[in-house]
Amino acid sequence: MSQTISPSSGVRYGLKRVCAIWEVSRSTYYAREKQQSRPKENSPRKPGPKPMVTDNDLLLSIKEDLNSSPFRGEGHRKVHARLTRRKVTAGRNRVLRVMRENSLLSPHRNRREPQGHDGRIITDQPNQMWCSDGTKLLTVEDGWVWLFSVEEHWNGECLGWHVCKVGDRFAALEPVMQAVRKTHGSTAKGVASGLMLRIDNGTQYTSDYFLKQIGYLGIQSSFGVVRQPQTNGVAERFNSTLKDQILDGGVFRTIDEVREAVGSFVALYNERWLLQKLGYKSPLEARQEYQKAMRAA
Repeated sequence: MSQTISPSSGVRYGLKRVCAIWEVSRSTYYAREKQQSRPKENSPRKPGPKPMVTDNDLLLSIKEDLNSSPFRGEGHRKVHARLTRRKVTAGRNRVLRVMRENSLLSPHRNRREPQGHDGRIITDQPNQMWCSDGTKLLTVEDGWVWLFSVEEHWNGECLGWHVCKVGDRFAALEPVMQAVRKTHGSTAKGVASGLMLRIDNGTQYTSDYFLKQIGYLGIQSSFGVVRQPQTNGVAERFNSTLKDQILDGGVFRTIDEVREAVGSFVALYNERWLLQKLGYKSPLEARQEYQKAMRAA
């Protein structure tokens, strides 16, 4: 178009005028013209050295990892983290591409809604903030049963859990007592001083009995607020993960079957579930590394 002759002036429009009208810089025009004129057959498909692992070999490694994992529905990030541990050299985006091309991505991973805050919910060391929440599971013979659990904000570890038929204030307190015994060695007065417990506004947690009991232990209550920093998302995420892993396609007949399934999952989760916030380590790995660093300091 820049070579077109103006019918009124009899001269060419010129590149400068055309680019000004179209609001495109001349440098952009020249760059695109150079790119279009470059022979495609001389352009490498991808710059850089040839990958050490072919796509076919990488696909085999991915399938082997997925088949050996005790968990379901994991994304490419965790697959990449485990492959890296096994010294399989491949970039994360390449793992994503191979999994997508071979329909290996989880078909039921929900799209996450944008966060309503940018606050941190991860503490810098253990026993600064825990969280607790209750959820319900359906059984064939015993109907709905309750599950209460306590998680550590620092590494996501499940410190205590309790499955029961009646989800009252006593049931909600049980995993808290388990967690205190596990981490502090007793349930004496003030033994957990300085610890905060993130809880919601359910009747179990707002009862005088619950609040007085955790206060006796030295624990300060911290009620979650919707779309605010340090809400109860850690506990809710754990419950969601537990349900995805043990309920998908499964049926529980009795409350004892629920207890057995939850106990097995919690042990497996703490030992082998990889968390992105921990650099793709499991909760127990993070705790062991922290304890080792404390002993060496």
